[in-house]
Amino acid sequence: MSSSLAGQSIEAARRHVAAVLKTAGIESADLDARLLVGAALGLDLTALIAAAKRTLTVEEADRLDGLVQRRLAREPVARILGQKEFWSLPLKLSAETLVPRPDTEAVVELALQMLAGTPHPDREWRILDIGTGSGAILLALLSELPGAIGIGSDISLAALLTARCNAVDLALASRAFFVKCNYTAALTGPFDLVVSNPPYIPSQDIAGLDVEVREHDPHLALDGGPDGLDAYRALIPEAVRLLASGGALVVEAGRDQIRDITGLMRGAGLTTTAEPRADLGGVLRAIAGRKLPP
Repeated sequence: MSSSLAGQSIEAARRHVAAVLKTAGIESADLDARLLVGAALGLDLTALIAAAKRTLTVEEADRLDGLVQRRLAREPVARILGQKEFWSLPLKLSAETLVPRPDTEAVVELALQMLAGTPHPDREWRILDIGTGSGAILLALLSELPGAIGIGSDISLAALLTARCNAVDLALASRAFFVKCNYTAALTGPFDLVVSNPPYIPSQDIAGLDVEVREHDPHLALDGGPDGLDAYRALIPEAVRLLASGGALVVEAGRDQIRDITGLMRGAGLTTTAEPRADLGGVLRAIAGRKLPP
């Protein structure tokens, strides 16, 4: 394809790439084409528009062709670009981190709601993000809570290095700390808020996931065991142990898992009076429990 793109205008190349992606059945073809052309040329949207009539060099066409071939192989655009926006924050990714999804913003929204419903909503909150990955949830919360400090735990050192890099890039490194451990094994607390997007896909369902997820997201961050609830069984009691009196646990849930997770939270002594928060698709995606004073 590169030979056909060399000498074309940037706008014509973008339209051509979009058509190729559409023919391959990629739903987000127009957006993907813009992002890939921008990445190949090192231009943001504004610069792309300004340079729309400029023609591509052979080197630029070759570079764009390489990116398009990766997308045609169903590698997610975020993986190709090495970053993804979450909560309006640009986050770097690595092979050991999930691509943050808009669905997960429901966890941030519900977590902020749980803090706002406390007697002292402006205090210096202590936050723990279990299985932090790229640091998406923790860094989104810290960006909204200037007085808060947070810890992100993960079993993957590579993921923690990515999260740390994101904290530095977002000028949040002075309030974000990262610990390598399984769930909360190296932590003592207390925390006012514990959040997590744990693995929740039932093992037998992973083979049926989209290629973009199945082949490119780390399976450790996807596989929730036979019924998808293994991580919740492990982390909910640990979170309760680390929560301060009045503190809250907020987790992301898979489709149709809210009821089971509610039962696990109540069984561990949490109250679950807050309404679960739905994602943009209407799926109940975030659930909260609060640790009441003894």
